[in-house]
Amino acid sequence: MGSVRKASAWLGLVEDNDDRYYDDEYTEGAAESGEAWVTDPRVRVASETAEDQGRRIATVTPDGFRDARGIGELFREGVPVIVNLTSMDAGDAKRVVDFAAGLTFGLRGSIERVATRVFLLTPVDTQIVNGEPAGRRTGGFFNQS
Repeated sequence: MGSVRKASAWLGLVEDNDDRYYDDEYTEGAAESGEAWVTDPRVRVASETAEDQGRRIATVTPDGFRDARGIGELFREGVPVIVNLTSMDAGDAKRVVDFAAGLTFGLRGSIERVATRVFLLTPVDTQIVNGEPAGRRTGGFFNQS
């Protein structure tokens, strides 16, 4: 692979087809052990048991706009995604929020700001429960009248 192609792949402009860094034996060994592992430390997804029950939430801390694709792929699978943009500069963070807003609009989901520069993307079939606990709404624990 030429140096221009390597630089383009590093910037994310072209797809990196250089397989010389991958070791098939290592990949097979990890799959046989039954341990779930993620290659990107910025993405964490619950175990396979939770996946079988449909209870997965992904947290993503992107470094730049090029990580938006991973957010979109998780969301298309129906996984709620928490996007933490605190480590990004303001320009790229705005682009990721715009991308997430379009993604949720196109797939009929919702986007909600959880904290400063932290957003929750939920698919259409996910219900968000927020507010006070049920005991407080009905008059409290000690109010038995």
